[in-house]
Amino acid sequence: MPLSEHEQRILEEMERRLAEEDPRLADSIAKATVTTHALSRIRWGLAGFLVGFVLLMLFALSVWVAVAGFVVMLGSALTVYSYLKRMGRDQLRSIERGGRLSITAALARMTERIRRRGPGPGPSQS
Repeated sequence: MPLSEHEQRILEEMERRLAEEDPRLADSIAKATVTTHALSRIRWGLAGFLVGFVLLMLFALSVWVAVAGFVVMLGSALTVYSYLKRMGRDQLRSIERGGRLSITAALARMTERIRRRGPGPGPSQS
């Protein structure tokens, strides 16, 4: 549903006032997109996964440290998966074509391959 003339003028006035009062905030809002937010979360998820892996390798210290590492890895992997899924195919393809963010681009390619392949054959019944 489009905005009325009056609502459009009010919105433009609010945008102008924001740009006058806090130009840095207005600039950061203008640059922020769903993709940049998702990529940031994916990076944090990958960092968390690595921290969890290091904790998992410290199982010699304590089993509980290893369990905590596994839980961190699982949570991070689920976070990365959910944000990759949220981004959608078009955004993943644009990242892949852009060649930027090599780890994220690799995850985008892997996600696209999995989507193309579709569901597996499932368990075989004898």
